[in-house]
Amino acid sequence: MTSRTLYLFGSAAPPLFDVAKVIETAQGDGWDVCLGLTPTAAHWLRESIDGLAVLTGHPVRSKYKLPGEPDVWPTADAILFAPATFNSINSWALGLTQNFVVGVVAEGIGKGIPTVTMPCVNAAYAQHRQLDRSVTELREQGVTVLYGEGGFVPNPPGSGKPTTYPWDAALAAAKRRFEGRDERQ
Repeated sequence: MTSRTLYLFGSAAPPLFDVAKVIETAQGDGWDVCLGLTPTAAHWLRESIDGLAVLTGHPVRSKYKLPGEPDVWPTADAILFAPATFNSINSWALGLTQNFVVGVVAEGIGKGIPTVTMPCVNAAYAQHRQLDRSVTELREQGVTVLYGEGGFVPNPPGSGKPTTYPWDAALAAAKRRFEGRDERQ
């Protein structure tokens, strides 16, 4: 039986298509995984949602619940938001919580939930100054951002290699943050 809960959140970026393998890896490491998706990511995985719910044992969420509705997930012990797109990273850093996933991670900062994110952006987006500002903002608020050396390094537009996305580094960082062994942001 698992004793710790990982909220695994994803944006619509090609590494998302490996999320079932990532869930299985996390479960093998003792995590109870709850999967949350941005609306576009949920659309991308629409044919897999039911299977992913069976795999995790929890409903896959992409929308806020209504006031008064019970929460269908256990409380998070850690959050991993990967892949996190340009839009998601910037929305989160600016506090724009128009979607469920960004709302939960924004609130997670205030709740002190150990949180890790790994962007997935191409090199053209990486040239936009707001991305660096947002990464800095999230790090200053205690989020471990795996971007650059040791994390995700942007590729030129159209040349991404989703199968090389460093999922293992992301899962390891979430585990370290949960265990309190990694205060580095």
